[in-house]
Amino acid sequence: MDELLQEFIAETRETLEALSGEIVAWEANPTDRARLDAIFRFVHTVKGSCGFLDLPRLARLSHAAEDVLAAVRDGKRAPDTQLVNAVLAIVDRIGEIVEAIDAGHALDDSAEDLLIAALAEDAAPAIAAGGSGNLRAPTRSVRLNVELLDRMMSGMSDMVLARNELARRMREGDADPRTEAALERLSATVAEMRDTVTRTRMQKIEALFSALPRMVRDTAASLGKAVQLQIEGADVELDREMIEMMRDPLVHIIRNAIDHGVEAPAVRREAGKRETGRLRVSARQSGNRIMIEVADDGAGIDVGRVVAKAAKVGLHDVQTLAAMPEAAKLDLIFAPGLSSRDVASDISGRGVGMDVVRANVEQIGGRVSLDNRPGRGLTVVMEVPLTLSILSTIVVGAGGERYALPRQTVEEIVTVRGDAVRVDLLGDTPVVTVRGVRLPLVDLAGLLDLRSSLFFDLNTMIIVATRDGAFALAVDEVIDTEELVVKPAAPAIMATGLYAGQTLPDSGRPMLLLDGAGVAAYAGLRFGSYEVAEEQQAEQRQGAAALLFQDLDGRRRAIALACVDRVETVSADAISHTAGRLRLAVEERLLPLHANAPVAEGREATVLRLTDGAIEVGYAIAEPIDIVELPAELAPALDPRFMGVAVIGDEQVEVVDPITLFVHEPDAVASAPLCLLQPDEGGWMETFLRGTLEAAGYRCVTRLAPGEQAAVALTLDAAPVPAVPTVHLSRDRAGADGVGTVYRYDRDALLAAVSARIQSKRAA
Repeated sequence: MDELLQEFIAETRETLEALSGEIVAWEANPTDRARLDAIFRFVHTVKGSCGFLDLPRLARLSHAAEDVLAAVRDGKRAPDTQLVNAVLAIVDRIGEIVEAIDAGHALDDSAEDLLIAALAEDAAPAIAAGGSGNLRAPTRSVRLNVELLDRMMSGMSDMVLARNELARRMREGDADPRTEAALERLSATVAEMRDTVTRTRMQKIEALFSALPRMVRDTAASLGKAVQLQIEGADVELDREMIEMMRDPLVHIIRNAIDHGVEAPAVRREAGKRETGRLRVSARQSGNRIMIEVADDGAGIDVGRVVAKAAKVGLHDVQTLAAMPEAAKLDLIFAPGLSSRDVASDISGRGVGMDVVRANVEQIGGRVSLDNRPGRGLTVVMEVPLTLSILSTIVVGAGGERYALPRQTVEEIVTVRGDAVRVDLLGDTPVVTVRGVRLPLVDLAGLLDLRSSLFFDLNTMIIVATRDGAFALAVDEVIDTEELVVKPAAPAIMATGLYAGQTLPDSGRPMLLLDGAGVAAYAGLRFGSYEVAEEQQAEQRQGAAALLFQDLDGRRRAIALACVDRVETVSADAISHTAGRLRLAVEERLLPLHANAPVAEGREATVLRLTDGAIEVGYAIAEPIDIVELPAELAPALDPRFMGVAVIGDEQVEVVDPITLFVHEPDAVASAPLCLLQPDEGGWMETFLRGTLEAAGYRCVTRLAPGEQAAVALTLDAAPVPAVPTVHLSRDRAGADGVGTVYRYDRDALLAAVSARIQSKRAA
């Protein structure tokens, strides 16, 4: 709202300055209709803006002036000197209030009633505007047209390219240190100017969202529906020209959501929904793209109905439509002239809307996608690339061509050496393992049909991060890093989804900017589906798979991959030696932790989370190295902690025996014997006894769930539990006979009695 207010102040100042001559001319010739219209438009615009910005004083003044000017235009009032003076006084007062708002000064409103009263035909002469011209704020804004901003950005682009070329030439030869220092100062200045010029074109997307609440309210009311609007991400910045080009697509989508998506209150009640529909409009930046989402909780798209309408209007024959995949059927909603409505309305139903949305978005290098949830709603996502922005990029080579990647999407550049990186095939999909982390692999040249062979000499990979996950992009070489100006490419190129725009590097050859998420989608990656079951891994390998790691004592060891649930980094503060053993605090619970050397204090630690399907333990290591294959036979080990010794590469590696890590742990909770603790008056059973029993591997409850049976019951003051073996606890040693009653603090005797009762029940 602050930005909108500042824009209103700037516009009002501009108009007042341009209007000053018109006002003087109108005063000299009150019958001049053109000048009267100019003044009328000004007060009308001020009145409309004040209602939105909640400026009641300005709204009251402009409304009064508008009424009397309308009467003059209609011939009901004569524009005499008294009326002209009264209107001029109100226009001056509007200017004073605007300056007071900008300066943050309070301004007395006692004279404003007299100014309004002076507009009447029988009123006294208007009070002249008081001299408060010193209220003008010291800082002022200047409005620039988009063409001038484009020229500024183009000039900035040329400066960046010239700086890049100069830097490249200096790297190729021996440069004087003074020249290098001058270049550094130039680079800093260019970077600062670049940011400044870029910001001149950026505007908060709030300017696009500001009109939505009223539009949603009016549209819903006209359809007899109730819709609650939620706006998120209004602070996201977008190019001003882009904001203007996104207005119509956004309006189409929202009106369709209210008309087609959100059901009538009665229909929503029958479906078990709340009567008021929900509409969420959000914006966020994802890498080098702006994502605008419109989500509703309505009925979603009836794909069958869309297909039927497509057949009816002759888009495709019935056989072709039936053979289409579900995504292609849903995509029919963008076909020109297709609507799922049988009857057209003022809101929608004429088959113009979604096709216009797609055309407008693709024209600026974006794309539209749908997430349909039949019966639960629809989400429309518009992805708009950053345009006219200077990005820091990494230039890569693939198949003899050059491409740029935004640096913020690049997690790591990996040079393949030795066995540090392994490539496997999961079906037809190549997967690369880097330091124990498995990632889908995309060959850029192969994806772009610049190379036919899938397996080539893999030398360099770029680890690219997307919103859904990371993947490895194989390239021929990494050439350079450059700051480049990004502009939309041709619509046909942008429609592929692979690119975020085009750039012009210092070489003078146009270059395409890759979109990481688009590359992943084009390659058909499904993140999260590249973990393979151990049975499948065993079929692909001769030996069992194992994780090779550097242990805390400096030795390299391996452990069967089947028992490794995950590898994670934890704070060293979460590791502590308590109650006689080392434990790891994670996810609000404690895990037993094994470590072959002390964990460094005040640092992060790497932990293997191991599980046998029921019990979970931790194993602290220095770092994971790789996933390897164990040989079919291991050299025997005398140390019971190890299964044996394997030769991996040229190194002898100890293979950890998982059984030794789990053997001393309590049984899984689900299979532990159940002890029923009969409540006592002081709560001793719950406070003191529960921990002892659970540490010994038992489960404890104070009340049985339906269908649950206890293996043994323990009582202190309560009566025995029928049909359940019971251990009685005595408050003093004198009351314990060692047979039917046990002293409550005799831990060994208590646990022995519990075990004996359970065994006797099993024997019976």
